[in-house]
Amino acid sequence: MSALVIAARELRGMFLSPLAWSILGVVQMILGFMFLSQVDYYMMIQPRIANMEGAPGITDLIVAPLFGNAGVILLLVTPLITMRLISEERRNRTLSLLFSAPVSMADIILGKYLGTLAFLLIMVGMIVLMPLSLLFGGGLDLGKLAACAMALSLLLAAFAALGLYMSSLAGQPTVAAIGSFGVLLLLWIIDWSSNDGDKSDSVLHYLSLLRHYESLLKGLVNTTDLLYFLLFIFTFLVLSIHRLDNDRLQK
Repeated sequence: MSALVIAARELRGMFLSPLAWSILGVVQMILGFMFLSQVDYYMMIQPRIANMEGAPGITDLIVAPLFGNAGVILLLVTPLITMRLISEERRNRTLSLLFSAPVSMADIILGKYLGTLAFLLIMVGMIVLMPLSLLFGGGLDLGKLAACAMALSLLLAAFAALGLYMSSLAGQPTVAAIGSFGVLLLLWIIDWSSNDGDKSDSVLHYLSLLRHYESLLKGLVNTTDLLYFLLFIFTFLVLSIHRLDNDRLQK
């Protein structure tokens, strides 16, 4: 219950900040432009693929690329959202107030994480409205759309968990943002130079955020990808709790 109160406070605080509104506006503007570009591209090639057997449809040519682009853009944006969660409390010397409150470290971390995740899910909902608008003019594979929305939600949940951990390590929000972006980018491109035959490369392939995300964007929902994201989130939340607990013991 305490975690939910903290989450509501975090979410309300985000919407009181101009940064949150700016992020929502800029992300929607960029993705809206990309979405319309994909629609124009589909309209241009549609006469050529109309008679092709097994030709890709609207979902494959418009929706999946939209969510692929959203993953890249939000990789850049999420660190700006998570950078202040713990590091700003440390910079403003208000972290001791959190420690003195009658809540556990787990409640503090979960509350801040859930508040951030709620904001990111609002962003996902706004993105989903774009492909849903295509229902007025044509068919849409709602199953693949649901898989894409779930994939982006899991990806952002992973981004938020890592960003929260980096914020718990850093003493300045800017350092937390740069650190989060660096680690996320590394995990995004970690297997770009891998070869499928090498056992060490298969490990890099499994660690890659991009590979698991792309698999879900294709509508291939399997337990391996879901388990990867759940373990990723759980690991960094536990690390964040331990880090905050160590800070409390040092006070």
